[in-house]
Amino acid sequence: MALRLEQIETYVLSVIEDRRHDAGARWLSRVLLAFSWLYRLVVQARLFLYRHGILRHHSLGCQVISIGNLTVGGTGKTPIVETFARALVKQGRKVAILSRGYKSESPPFWQKLFKLFRLEPDANPPRVVSDGKSLLLDSSTSGDEPFMLASNLPNVVVIVDKNRVKAGRYAVKKFGCDTLILDDGFQYMALKHRLDLVLVDRTNPFGNRQMLPRGLLREPVRNIRRASYLFITKSRGNGEPDLKAELRALNPTAEIIECRHSAKRLQDVFSGERKPLETLQGLEVAAISGIAQPKGFEDELVRLGAKLLYHKRYADHHRYSQIEIIEFINKSIERGAQAIVTTEKDAVRFPNIERRDLPMYFLRVEIELLSGVEDFYGCIQRICFK
Repeated sequence: MALRLEQIETYVLSVIEDRRHDAGARWLSRVLLAFSWLYRLVVQARLFLYRHGILRHHSLGCQVISIGNLTVGGTGKTPIVETFARALVKQGRKVAILSRGYKSESPPFWQKLFKLFRLEPDANPPRVVSDGKSLLLDSSTSGDEPFMLASNLPNVVVIVDKNRVKAGRYAVKKFGCDTLILDDGFQYMALKHRLDLVLVDRTNPFGNRQMLPRGLLREPVRNIRRASYLFITKSRGNGEPDLKAELRALNPTAEIIECRHSAKRLQDVFSGERKPLETLQGLEVAAISGIAQPKGFEDELVRLGAKLLYHKRYADHHRYSQIEIIEFINKSIERGAQAIVTTEKDAVRFPNIERRDLPMYFLRVEIELLSGVEDFYGCIQRICFK
C-alpha cells in the first residue's frame, strides 16, 4: 500500500513539474489546476481572517521565530534551522524547536475518528523528541527532520505536534524555554511570530508559479512580503542579482542573506565513524536517497570526486525496509561499488541490518553563509537583546 502511494505521488509530481505530456498527464494537469484555484481562494481567505482578527493569533509571552518557505520540499530548511538554533543557544537563549513531524507515526485513524465524533479535546501531550539533554524518540515516531535536529542539537528541546500553540505552551511551562523556533512555520498563523525567515531555493525559486496541487506553491508569490528575512539557499556566491532584484520588488524591506549547503564530512550510518571528504576522491560509490531533489545530492558526490556507478531514488521521506537496503547492497556490489552513500535525512530512516558488505556513509552538510553575514548575526542579536 505504501509503495503504491509513493508511485502515485511520484507520478503526480512528474505532472506538476511538466515532465510528462501524455493524454493522462494533460487531463490530470487540468484537474489539478482547477483545485489549485480553489486552494488559492482558501489560503487567501484564511490570511484575511487572521489579518482582521476574526481568527485569533495566540501569544505565549516569549520569542517566536518562524523558519519556512513558500514552496513544498527541497529548499534545505533543516540545516538552517540547526544553524539558527545553535546561534541562539550560544547567546544564552533556552530554545525549543516546534515541528509538526511530517510523516511521523500518528494514532490509528479509527482512534482520531472516535475522538472527533465524541467531540473530545486533544488532551494528549506533545511528543518530546529531545528534552535538551537526551533523545527520547526514534525517527519513525518523531519524523525525519525533528529526529535529525534533536540528534545534532543536544542543548535544544525538540517537540512534535500539529498543534504548535499547545507544543509552545508545553515548551515554556515544562522546560522553561524563552525562544521558540517554528520549523516550517511561515503558514502557521495560530501562533504569533515575531520574525519570519523565508527560504528561497536559487535553483527553483517558485516552481512553475502555480499553487498546490498544480504547482509547488503553498501561497501566492506576492505573500513573501510578510517575510522579515529572505535566505537564498543553494547560492553560487555570485550575488544572485536577478533573483535578488525579483525578491526586492516583492519585498522592499526584508534583509536578504545568501547561503549554500556545504559538505563537511562522511559519517558511517551505523557506527557514527567520521571520514574526511577526501575519502570520496576516486571512490566508486552507489547512492541511495529519498529526498525532494536527489539530483543535487548525486551531483555533489561527483563534484567531490566520487565515481557514481549506480543510484536509486525513492519518494521524499521514504521509510526503508531491510529488504530494500539488502537488495540495494547486492546491486551495488554487482556494479563494483566500493561504498554506499546516502543523505543524513535518509540515514535516520535506515533499518538496522547485520550486513556490512560495503561501508555505508551519509554526507554531513552544514550551512555556509556567503553574503549578508552581518544581517544574520544582526538577526540573532535582535532576537536576543531587543
